[in-house]
Amino acid sequence: MTDTSRRAALVTGSASGIGKAAALRLAAAGYDVAINYSRSADRAKETLDELNALGGSHLALQADVSDEDAVRGMVSQVSAAYGRLDALVNNAGTTSETPPDDLDGVSLDEWDRVFAVNVRGLFQVTRAAAPLLRAAGGSVVNVASIVGLRPGPQPLAYAASKAAVVSLTRTLSRVLAPEVRVNAVAPGWIAGEWMERTLGDNYERLMARRAQWTPMQRNVTLEDVAESILSLLESNPFVTGETIVIDGGYTATS
Repeated sequence: MTDTSRRAALVTGSASGIGKAAALRLAAAGYDVAINYSRSADRAKETLDELNALGGSHLALQADVSDEDAVRGMVSQVSAAYGRLDALVNNAGTTSETPPDDLDGVSLDEWDRVFAVNVRGLFQVTRAAAPLLRAAGGSVVNVASIVGLRPGPQPLAYAASKAAVVSLTRTLSRVLAPEVRVNAVAPGWIAGEWMERTLGDNYERLMARRAQWTPMQRNVTLEDVAESILSLLESNPFVTGETIVIDGGYTATS
């Protein structure tokens, strides 16, 4: 029988990375968590096992967030399992492999795929989840990026899509008010596999330099981002429409 007294959360793109870290932090805080993945079934299973070790009732749901039918099916499964939704973390995202300065190398198919997942997907999941969120007086956190606010070493389509996430956060905060708050996080350079792919052979050197130039004297971790997501979900009752930069002060001082 479903325990509708426990808070429930849905975290998209949560088989690994920021999504996984957020899901684990939410579970540790007492949420039942539905994680979502598109293709990474093995990783999702590993993450689900880690969630179950923390107690509670957790789900792993396969859905491509760019597919509206799949999204609505996923949200229906969340509703059937928990009867409520208190927190939505829109983390699902993808990027292209084209270097940021290669204007002519950008494939329009690749561009469309990035926007389908990062922007349309966020919108579709939020719209499908809105009735449950409104009923629970819930909260949404979207995962943007520092390159959505200022230039950085990320492909053009990815950077533009994250700027759109920042804009959508503001718009959705008005549309879903007053029942639902909508905010975003914009992480800086996170130590780990995403920046390893982005920076390639320069990873160690550039990350060390970034840490040196950061007031907090280190780079962002996945756990830093997860903690900020939880704080926005739970501890900021009159904050909505905002994008919180998580980079140890680098952007503010450089």
